[in-house]
Amino acid sequence: MVNLIHFNALKTIWIKECTRFLRIWIQTLVPPAITMTLYFVIFGNLIGERIGEMGGVSYMEFIVPGLIMMSVITNSYSNVASSFFSAKFQRNIEEMLVAPVSNLTIILGYVGGGVARATLVAIIVSLVSSFFVPLNIQSYSMIIVTVLLTATLFSLAGLLNAIFAKSFDDISIIPTFILTPLTYLGGVFYSITLLPEFWQSVSKINPIIYMVNGFRAGFIGVSDVAPSIAIMVLVAFNVAFLTLAWMLLKRGTGIRT
Repeated sequence: MVNLIHFNALKTIWIKECTRFLRIWIQTLVPPAITMTLYFVIFGNLIGERIGEMGGVSYMEFIVPGLIMMSVITNSYSNVASSFFSAKFQRNIEEMLVAPVSNLTIILGYVGGGVARATLVAIIVSLVSSFFVPLNIQSYSMIIVTVLLTATLFSLAGLLNAIFAKSFDDISIIPTFILTPLTYLGGVFYSITLLPEFWQSVSKINPIIYMVNGFRAGFIGVSDVAPSIAIMVLVAFNVAFLTLAWMLLKRGTGIRT
C-alpha cells in the first residue's frame, strides 16, 4: 500500500512537470532549436570553414555533440529550478511535505520532469543538426547514458538552487555566473588538447568537460578524456547531489521558516 502511494505520487509529480513545459512548448522546446541553428550557421559554416578539421573530423561535426549537451544542461537545470522555486513561492511544496510521501519521491518527480524536457530538447536539436552534418553515431548506449546522467545531474543542481533561492533573481545567479562560464570552457567549441599542458590539467577540474567529451565519444568516437572516466565522474556527482538534496529537504532548508 505504501509503495503504491509513493508510485502514484511520483507519477503525479512527473506528469505535472511534463504538462507544465509541454503546455508552453513554444517557450521551452522551440528556442533551443533556434539557438542551435544560429550556432551551426555561425560557428559551423562561417567559422568552421576557416578552422578546418578538429579531432580528425570537420569542425561542424566536432561541435554538434557539445551543442546538444549544452542544450541538455541548460534545459534540465532551468526546468527544475524554476518549477521547484515556484512551488516554494506559492507554498505548494508544503502540501507535498506534509503528505505521506517521501522526500526522495518528491525529488525524483521533479528531476524526472527535468530529464524529460532535456531529452526532448536533445532529440529536437539532434534533428536540427542532421540538416547541417551527417550523424554518424558510434555508440547509442554511450549517448543515452551520458544524456540521462547529465540531465539528472543538472536537474538536481537546479533543485538545489531552488532550495536555497529566496527570490526569482536568485534563480538566475548560478546559470549566469557559474553554469554559463563552465559550459563555454567545457570543450564545447574546442579540444582541450589545443591548450598548453598546464591549462589542460586545469580544464579537467571542470566537470562539464567529462559530460561533453563522453557524449562526443558516443557521437563521433572522439574524446579528450576516457569515456569510462566520464561516466564515473557523472555517477559520483549524481550520488553527491542526490544525497545533498535529500538531506536539505529532510531538514526543511529554505522551506521551513
